[in-house]
Amino acid sequence: MKLTILGCSGSLAAPGNPGSSYVVSTAGNPDVVMDFGPGALAAMQRDFDPSAAHIVFSHLHADHCSDVASLLVWRRYHPTAPAAGRNLMYGPSYAPEHFGRMGSDGPDDINDISDTFEFHPWVSGTPVEFEGVIITPFPVVHPAAESHALRVDDKATGKVITYTGDSGFTPSLIDASLNADLLFCESAWGPTSEGQPEGMHLSGQDAGRIAREAGVKTLVLVHIQPWSDKEAARAAAQAEFDGEVIVGEAGAVFEV
Repeated sequence: MKLTILGCSGSLAAPGNPGSSYVVSTAGNPDVVMDFGPGALAAMQRDFDPSAAHIVFSHLHADHCSDVASLLVWRRYHPTAPAAGRNLMYGPSYAPEHFGRMGSDGPDDINDISDTFEFHPWVSGTPVEFEGVIITPFPVVHPAAESHALRVDDKATGKVITYTGDSGFTPSLIDASLNADLLFCESAWGPTSEGQPEGMHLSGQDAGRIAREAGVKTLVLVHIQPWSDKEAARAAAQAEFDGEVIVGEAGAVFEV
């Protein structure tokens, strides 16, 4: 199983780093994209087929989904490589209306996305089977309705990748990350959450604690804002966790 970071900038896109978007690949199977923030479609075009991938969402804040409107255009109207059929979409229950409004022609219009995606809502704790992986959503603590962390199990190898989405600290993140080979953990608050609003984001220190308590093998810090000190966040995580700590970058590829 391979994960490619299309972008991992926190809260907004940055030069050379789109908003949150990750591609999970397994041999001989359709790719599964997790989140699709600003700039994700441009990054995806380099190495992947936007018309042939499933897509899932941790939550629907704009920095995690705003390029979906452009993805619909690509899949429907590309002159030589439009989508040959529908792919799966999983996310919060209101995703079809949310994306339908993004792609609409007026304030009272909701574009029907069912021509190109077969949508299903997450049910917290219920695994969903794709061709090569099983994804289980875990409820987390974040202002966006129906926010989830996503645990990805490789059906062939048993390897595990966990993606926190956005969340404040909650024990469910430890459950989602238990014995994961790779944990992609948001660290929007930089080195520490001290003095920051509760129930919104994590820090490097929080990420290190989650990785340690969950028995994670490798921790990758993501969703760090462009103005934050990435090295300070990494150092804070390393102080809590004695495994490998990496700061995620657009274009990075991880294989387990």
